[in-house]
Amino acid sequence: MTTFFAKAQDQERKWFIIDAAGIPLGRIATEAARLLRGKHKPTFTPNVDTGDHVIIINAEKLVLTGNKLNDKMYRRHSGYPGGLKEVPYKKLMQIMPERAMEHAVKGMLPHNKLGAQMYTKLKVYKGESHPHQAQQPEIWTIQ
Repeated sequence: MTTFFAKAQDQERKWFIIDAAGIPLGRIATEAARLLRGKHKPTFTPNVDTGDHVIIINAEKLVLTGNKLNDKMYRRHSGYPGGLKEVPYKKLMQIMPERAMEHAVKGMLPHNKLGAQMYTKLKVYKGESHPHQAQQPEIWTIQ
């Protein structure tokens, strides 16, 4: 029996909606990364983008467990000396909760060109509305 290798042009891409209301950040991020990579499909191939599109709604209602809201920091660096910027997650969740979700999911994807391609299929929205009704997305429930 020969080994099956998926081809990128043969992939059917579905659209899934994940509602983040009341669910911990890490649980949503792992499920979104799993869908973006295509690990839920029997045709998963590590070196091919076999994943689907993911829409995450209600990003402002996600939960950070423990004391992470006060202790956890969002860090970025400009590349220049002294260019480190730190923002506590409490402030980040008030200003732009989408960034917290995107940052968590991006860290769980491969850190190469394939991961960057998978990341483009992620859409995160603050509220319940999104402009992707034409794609007829399915609701994905997290167990």
